[in-house]
Amino acid sequence: MIQATFTDRKVMAELVAKMLWEIKAVHFNASHPYKLSSGMASPVYIDCRKLLSFPRVRSTVMDFAASVVLRDAGFEQFDCIAGGETAGIPFAALLADRLGLPMIYVRKQPKGHGRNAQIEGNMPEGSRVLVIEDLTTAGGSMFKFIDAIRAAGGIVDHGMALFYYNIFDEGALRFADGKVKLHHIATWREVLAVAREQKLFDEKTLSEVEAFLDAPLAWSGRNGGVSSL
Repeated sequence: MIQATFTDRKVMAELVAKMLWEIKAVHFNASHPYKLSSGMASPVYIDCRKLLSFPRVRSTVMDFAASVVLRDAGFEQFDCIAGGETAGIPFAALLADRLGLPMIYVRKQPKGHGRNAQIEGNMPEGSRVLVIEDLTTAGGSMFKFIDAIRAAGGIVDHGMALFYYNIFDEGALRFADGKVKLHHIATWREVLAVAREQKLFDEKTLSEVEAFLDAPLAWSGRNGGVSSL
């Protein structure tokens, strides 16, 4: 049974940003930057998996995700929902339940024994698949899952991220070149706006975060991280 809350996009983004702050899933620290797996230095960090531990927040975010998909992609555009190993799996199950669709999940690589499967679940050839992840920075990990589904005969024209960094040109180019429309709810801009509105940090920290969002690689290079990817 389809469950969706058709709320204004701007309101959804602001509410998700507020919820992320409330459950302490996002962090700002400009004086001691976080080191990302890419080698970048970043004054921001997010852990969307914390959403799973807060039922009211989790339910609202998934209602918003269903709303975004139905409004922007359509009501009858998908045959199943796919989650990427591991963070995307529970969110795929939750979204599939709301949209009344089957769910599959995709391993980062074939498991190496048994059937050597990379895709778990039932995905008939030609299935139209929506891939969901908890967050995406520039789309690299999502496309590993998309490529695996396409190689197995699935059709992927849409991706869904609950949270999208939306600060890297490479991300927009990757989705355009890969012919995938990315849907998302909130970005770092909304998170920063809420932090400013609620005066969660001093102005120096907020200004440093804004400088990072405007030019992330340049900020990284100035703060001990890589300056190119």
